[in-house]
Amino acid sequence: MPHNERLQVRLTEHLAGLERQGRRRERRVCESLSSTECRIGDKTCIQFASNDYLGLSFHPEVRDAFIRGASAQTGARASALVCGRSASHERLEAELARFESTEAALLFPSGYATNIGTIACLVRSQDAVFCDRDNHASIVDGCRHSPGKMFVYRHRELDQLSSALEKRRREFEDVYLVTDSVFSMDGVIAPLQALTQLAEQFECTLIVDEAHGTGVFGEHGRGACEMLGVEDRVGVRIGTLSKAVGQVGGFTAGSTKLIEWLWNSARSQFFSTALPPAVCEAAIAALKVIHEGASRRERLKRLWEFARQRIQELDLLTVIDGTGPIVPVILGDDQLAVSVSARLLNAGFFVPAIRPPTVMDGTARLRLSLCADHSQDQLNAVLTQIRRTLDAK
Repeated sequence: MPHNERLQVRLTEHLAGLERQGRRRERRVCESLSSTECRIGDKTCIQFASNDYLGLSFHPEVRDAFIRGASAQTGARASALVCGRSASHERLEAELARFESTEAALLFPSGYATNIGTIACLVRSQDAVFCDRDNHASIVDGCRHSPGKMFVYRHRELDQLSSALEKRRREFEDVYLVTDSVFSMDGVIAPLQALTQLAEQFECTLIVDEAHGTGVFGEHGRGACEMLGVEDRVGVRIGTLSKAVGQVGGFTAGSTKLIEWLWNSARSQFFSTALPPAVCEAAIAALKVIHEGASRRERLKRLWEFARQRIQELDLLTVIDGTGPIVPVILGDDQLAVSVSARLLNAGFFVPAIRPPTVMDGTARLRLSLCADHSQDQLNAVLTQIRRTLDAK
């Protein structure tokens, strides 16, 4: 059998295996109509799949800023290191540093690239990095790509992390603790106060990814670190522009020396074409809305509190200590999650089924991502439909 034919046979077998497990992903087109509505095929749905928590991708001031930027230039044309760092990039990095109350900030082409580049160029061969088991794949991959020794811990078992640090700390020159501030599949906030205490006790550097915290938590919307009062105790703060900011891209915020080192060493940053200037202009406008718009965060908070109350009333299973706009409904079985998600789509609700390897085996779920523009009626309708669908199975 020719080699290419063997490849096709092997791929067919792999895909059939995913199909049997209920883990074969479908490619579909989702046309966003507003911050809360979308069209999939010929069906218009209420959207519960987006991470646009504040609805800023449809905010008129943000859209106008993007249009003005795009009218002058579309693509960045090269990496930021070569010639792609425009005046828009410089302004956005300055605005991010101001927003985060840090000395400096550095843009990356995506949140994934931010974690890969930042972690991999900080952790050296004589170092160790401790990574939470529930961290996003980009954090895990950043740890794996680094030349240091990688350990995995669980945020619910920090006594074991403390014991490991006490036992192994002297073996390494530098040690890094890396965590999401908000775990993306559970909506659980990391124990940041306890982690900062461990980092200080054992002379480690704490790296926190605020991907799902920026714009959502904190008095000024800087995230869970601000809300819990640990910003000044976190050595490296990572964020994304692709969720509550409503754009695309990522950034690292910290000291001037940290940012200069990343500028010179983070491969995913200087080997990637820079963000389009129009995206930078839109992100600047979005940061202004976040800074001035606490009412959106307050409205979003009321929604997630209502959602968890209704889940309890409807006897649905969720993560008990979850908070924020990520609201999972745990179903357990992969095929059941896919089936319920499909029935919800037919009923006019887009709620994605999340299955392994994104989550652990036996924890397949529906994941509702709330937007400040959702109404309580929309939220009540989708949760009631989930209950009805499960009762009809």
